[in-house]
Amino acid sequence: MNLDARARATAAIDVPETIDRLPVGPFQIRMLLICAAVLFVDGFDTQAIGYVAPALAQEWKLARGALGPVFSAGLFGLMIGAILFGTIADRIGRKRIIVLSTAAFGLGSLLTMLAQDASWLIALRFLTGLGLGGAMPNAVALTSELSPHRRRATMVMMMFAGFSIGAALGGLVAAALIPAFGWRSVFLVGGLVPLVLAPILGIVLPESIRYLALVGGRDHEVAALLRRVAPTIEVAADAHFVVQEPKLPGLPVAHLFAEQRGGVTLLLWVVFFMSLLDLYLLSNWLPTVLNDLGTSVSVAAVIGAMLQVGGVVGTFTLGRVIDRFSFQALAIVYVCAALAIAAIGFTSHSIGFVTVTIFAAGFCIVGGQIAANALTATYYPTAIRSTGMGWALGIGRIGSIVGPLVGGAMLAARVGVDLLFTAAALPALIAAAAAFALVRATRSGGG
Repeated sequence: MNLDARARATAAIDVPETIDRLPVGPFQIRMLLICAAVLFVDGFDTQAIGYVAPALAQEWKLARGALGPVFSAGLFGLMIGAILFGTIADRIGRKRIIVLSTAAFGLGSLLTMLAQDASWLIALRFLTGLGLGGAMPNAVALTSELSPHRRRATMVMMMFAGFSIGAALGGLVAAALIPAFGWRSVFLVGGLVPLVLAPILGIVLPESIRYLALVGGRDHEVAALLRRVAPTIEVAADAHFVVQEPKLPGLPVAHLFAEQRGGVTLLLWVVFFMSLLDLYLLSNWLPTVLNDLGTSVSVAAVIGAMLQVGGVVGTFTLGRVIDRFSFQALAIVYVCAALAIAAIGFTSHSIGFVTVTIFAAGFCIVGGQIAANALTATYYPTAIRSTGMGWALGIGRIGSIVGPLVGGAMLAARVGVDLLFTAAALPALIAAAAAFALVRATRSGGG
């Protein structure tokens, strides 16, 4: 593929414009799969604590709801990690943070095996959460920046399916390992895999091509990456690469509210807060609720994993729809999520029916959250993309901290299952309202 005459004459190549008009090629797909592998182990380790909770509570003789602070400690670490490492990555690059974060949460998972009481578990889950939180926004940003605009949401959502697959597999692995080897074996697997993956990432993972072009002075690296994206492209030896976006000096977070981005940023934060509140309330407490209703620990883990299985199906189903209809489709998905979540409480008497409703809830709430990730990555410019993703996920993590605490408090108060899940449907409705407002905000100049 030849570059146009103007680009040749000036020896300057606009990287985003070039990526946008290229087809999705094998290199981009490989990078998508590598980032999906990062989120696969991220999802496994994030959800592992929810799957082992019933067995852990039995061994330590903990009361219902006592593990709420443990769940929230890990999620608090995720919040800090997303905000901190998302912002740092906009200064030093995506790749370093992804490799460091993957190694960090692998080590944290291994150390979790050593916990002897809830206090130690709280501290270790917080430290593990720091690494888990740092990996996600940067994997999203890296995939987004290698994807053409017309396929960006689809590519990010396909990559993010790795998280849901890892989280779902965590339930199946827990069901197989816990009866034979105890709950600590789940964290052994969750620690070894990312520690093996981290050095591989250091070798095969590229830096973001847009980030390299934006910081400047690294034209040879950009040229090499561009040739990997499109091997037939002709690039002059003295080519200079640019990103037609400002470098945005100063605090990156301040730019989330500049140039009419403030309203959209706040609405995105509402979506993330409410969506992740629901997601982590469900993913952390479903196995325990199902176990309390009479299913075994293994069966409860498998049925609870249907939330993430539904999310995987929703991710692959919704990608093209989100690319075409954006926030309109997102709003409708969250309305459906509210209906499905409420239905869990009224079908809990039947394993067959509750499995279907949990799958439907996962399709909508997990699929909706992944769609929100993709749309957020598309909305912000390169200079603040990791910051925008990190802060949205960080604010969302506040919701993910609140969710398990609320669920634990309601379970401790002996609230009925039907009321518990009816209440859990309300945040999804609020997320839907915020997504409808985003339709108007993005059309009126907020991006």
